[in-house]
Amino acid sequence: MGIFKAYDIRGIYGKDLTDAIFYKIARAYVRFIGAKKVVVARDCRTSGDALFAAFTKGVMDEGCDVVDIGLASTPMSYFANGTLKVDGSVMITASHNTREWNGCKLCRADAVPISGATGIKDIEKMVAEMPENEPPRGVGELTKTDVSAAYAAHVQEFAHLAHPLHLAFDFANGMGIAESVAFKGSAITYDALYGEYDGNFPNHNANPLEHETLKDLQALLRANPGKYAFGVAFDGDADRAGFLDEKGEIIPMDFVTALIARDLLTTHPGATCLYDLRSSRVCEEVIAAAGGKPMMSRVGHSFIKAQMRANDAIFAGELSGHYYFKANFTAESSSMATFALANIVSKSDKPLSEIVKPLRKYAQSGEINSKTVRPPAEVLAGIKAAWENKAKVFELDGVTVDAWETEGWWANVRMSNTEPLVRLNLEGRTKEIMEAKRDEFLAQIRA
Repeated sequence: MGIFKAYDIRGIYGKDLTDAIFYKIARAYVRFIGAKKVVVARDCRTSGDALFAAFTKGVMDEGCDVVDIGLASTPMSYFANGTLKVDGSVMITASHNTREWNGCKLCRADAVPISGATGIKDIEKMVAEMPENEPPRGVGELTKTDVSAAYAAHVQEFAHLAHPLHLAFDFANGMGIAESVAFKGSAITYDALYGEYDGNFPNHNANPLEHETLKDLQALLRANPGKYAFGVAFDGDADRAGFLDEKGEIIPMDFVTALIARDLLTTHPGATCLYDLRSSRVCEEVIAAAGGKPMMSRVGHSFIKAQMRANDAIFAGELSGHYYFKANFTAESSSMATFALANIVSKSDKPLSEIVKPLRKYAQSGEINSKTVRPPAEVLAGIKAAWENKAKVFELDGVTVDAWETEGWWANVRMSNTEPLVRLNLEGRTKEIMEAKRDEFLAQIRA
């Protein structure tokens, strides 16, 4: 089935994702992890209530109890998993996808994610083999629990502002509204765009990676110079955030990684911090200069969280706007990331635009997607063969060619996990180097 993805389960509701399939997924999930009690949360999509009913029935028909935390952000579901002593958690969401989509993110105990490689494919097989109308194996119970106050207290332990800040938020009618409980009674106040739940996302798609979705927040910041320290745009389930400076300029997400890591290292000297391999070389430089141990990671939350645990990392940042904190059960928290940036700004005599400015020293291509004539695996093999005798080549995630020390550039070429595409990210010490190498790699990819 096409709904079983590399990192979650996701499909168009009523088409390839139905209540009946979701019921089977629930039963398979409980069997797979051997659960006796699980947390279930959902976002505000219009299909959420029906899918919640189907999923929780499936869980309880396996004799497993449900802890319903209601409408919640994905970071809140991770927190509930880690604090309520359950065997797993399920977040019913399609993240940043448009309104017709829905799905779920599955975890074991302690918010350990289940990916395609660690269980989703097994669950897919179990669902395919499950007979129709299989009798219940038990009778589970459903209880309701509100974790919002406990989550707010947990996140606010991360706040160390030197003085209060006023921010501009764009909730995009999604679960940033729930996540915002973390700021209640804190040194952060805010004005918000689109602060009413609406699973149709009528104002814009809840995806801060799409710069088009940031225009309203940019307009608010630019219309009120001096009023806001910075802006935050939350994605649909609030496990990602995009940041804008006080002038409305978009801050690259890898720069946010570098800033947060540097600040955390002042209280965790020598600690390990991860950055995904698409990130600017600035991340490695900043972490090392702050006395930390920079470590490159592959793309994808399940891989990053596993690597964080294996290396006792305190923080990781991903170019897609996921920010992972050891303090939040080695999982994302967009409100923690917001407090982290607020801590930095409040302690500085410079605005955020000036704090970021020194990081803008190299030229990035951005992620360029190509539909290829040849099979993607063949394209990657060709890239490796073409460069392995000319530069440092490694295969942490796709093929990375590193000629930074000798020629001032690096490139990463990866296959998409979800589409028949090849993705290129390239950085150069100068714009001229970047553009020349970008064009050279694109010619190789598209040949």
